[in-house]
Amino acid sequence: QVQLVESGGGLVQAGGSLRLSCAASGRTFSVYRMGWFRQAPGKEREFVAYIGWCGSSPYYGDSAKGRFTISRDNAKNTVYLQMNSLKPEDTADYYCAAGPDYGLGHLAENYDYWGQGTQVTVSL
Repeated sequence: QVQLVESGGGLVQAGGSLRLSCAASGRTFSVYRMGWFRQAPGKEREFVAYIGWCGSSPYYGDSAKGRFTISRDNAKNTVYLQMNSLKPEDTADYYCAAGPDYGLGHLAENYDYWGQGTQVTVSL
């Protein structure tokens, strides 16, 4: 089992930045691919970004490219999502997830463990 706890969400004005963190406990964090997903009210869950077990091959969804950066610190069992140039359409609950480092990382079904989410609200 892996327990994931997100933090860092909040209210920010458009154009601002936030850094989300996801702290893991339980089984060895460093073997897992880590992903970020988000879900806005009334919308389906959307892939944001993932990163390989050793920090390699970060991959971003279209909405995140050029504005968000995913990183991880295996010594701290933590994955981060730096979000810059935030837009109102980035408003959502953000979830981190852990899964095996193979297969299609942009698919939620390929992740075994999920956090409870942290809310991000971007105002005009």
